[in-house]
Amino acid sequence: MAKPKSSFRCSACGHSVAKWVGRCPDCGEWGTVDEAATTIGSRGNAVGGVTPTSPARPITEIDANASVAIPTGIEELDRVLGRGVVPGSVILLAGEPGVGKSTLLLETVKHWAHRGQKALYLTGEESAGQVRMRAERTDAVHENVYLAAESDLATILGHVDEVNPSLVVVDSVQTVVATGTDGVTGGVTQIRAVTTALVSMAKNRGIAVVLVGHVTKDGAVAGPRSLEHLVDVVLSFEGDKHSSLRMVRGIKNRFGAADEVGCFEQRDDGIHQVPDPSGIFLHQRDADVTGSTTMVTMDGKRALVGEIQALANKSTMATPRRAVSGLDSARVAMVLAVLQARLGAPLNDQEVYLATVGGMRVTEPAADLAIALSVSSVLDNTPIPHTTVAIGEVGLAGEVRRVSAVAKRVTEARRLGFRHAIIPAGTDENLPSGIRVTRVGNLDQAVRAGLASVVEAPF
Repeated sequence: MAKPKSSFRCSACGHSVAKWVGRCPDCGEWGTVDEAATTIGSRGNAVGGVTPTSPARPITEIDANASVAIPTGIEELDRVLGRGVVPGSVILLAGEPGVGKSTLLLETVKHWAHRGQKALYLTGEESAGQVRMRAERTDAVHENVYLAAESDLATILGHVDEVNPSLVVVDSVQTVVATGTDGVTGGVTQIRAVTTALVSMAKNRGIAVVLVGHVTKDGAVAGPRSLEHLVDVVLSFEGDKHSSLRMVRGIKNRFGAADEVGCFEQRDDGIHQVPDPSGIFLHQRDADVTGSTTMVTMDGKRALVGEIQALANKSTMATPRRAVSGLDSARVAMVLAVLQARLGAPLNDQEVYLATVGGMRVTEPAADLAIALSVSSVLDNTPIPHTTVAIGEVGLAGEVRRVSAVAKRVTEARRLGFRHAIIPAGTDENLPSGIRVTRVGNLDQAVRAGLASVVEAPF
């Protein structure tokens, strides 16, 4: 008989050591090193096997209808999930404190209950009375919604056995304690044990589980990296405290696209869907003004129309100020340098301010052309027609480069009533009709096309 050989492995990073230590020497985490015993055969290979309790079956015999998504009743959330919630799936929803995670999930269980199915809401951060007060404020009270304030894992599983729901919400996974497992509440070992137990329960019983997760100060999901591997779907709930707009962004999705985005608006009476968010990012104006250009950016697979505004003032400082809001400051500095070097823009003695409208944040290169046209417009004191959109990346040589999904961007602009689109000359996509398209190869052509005072109607 071969002797069992013991090793100690860090559950956070997988680093192996010969003996137990309190702190992993590789990642520095405390209390993550556990013993892992393996049996080594005569040739040094791991041996052993047991008879499976459920034998493998041909894939043609597997019932595909058992994993059909059930719509939640919230179209923006279903858009990100991929048509709805799949029975037996585990969803992790992470976001900053106060962004509206609990409010969104209360809205979800309300719609779930209206379909005649039971939903169990388990809170470890608030009392049942606090959750009831929020549910009344957001009109999320229903007899099929069961509520319990509990943080013990065994008791939570007991609640599931008693209620027998089809949807379980755990708010939050960092507050649940697995009795008999080492580590502090919210620690790596505890989170892994709790999540593993809930995932096993969801798969064995076909119950959909939604876990609320905390985030670090950098915006990443708190806890071990393996937490994201254990669950089926990872969603990020984003929002700015100065804006009512909220975004649910898919990070991982085993049942649909992982780059979809759902838009919501936080109000006093709860959270509401925003099926057409482009209106939030556009300043409604009838007359043309200098320094304002409309762009179309892609957030995941969604085309969003936004507005970039620029302002330039004479400066007496040796180094004029550059202020940016909602844009990538590095790309703005590059576009300003290209304008000055390639088109001779007088920016040496000008303070330049650039901002997006409505709290929109844009980092993709497709906004370069709109930035350049906004600055050129304010320097030339000539407005860009408000029926014009600009799409394209600007290179250091002054060329306008192609970007992705131009056809989808132009289609969204046409839907909102824009009549003229300035796009890169190398675009080879099939563009929609009903909107006049100007293809430009360099920044000089783009500025001349954008500063035209009259735009012919495409009809």
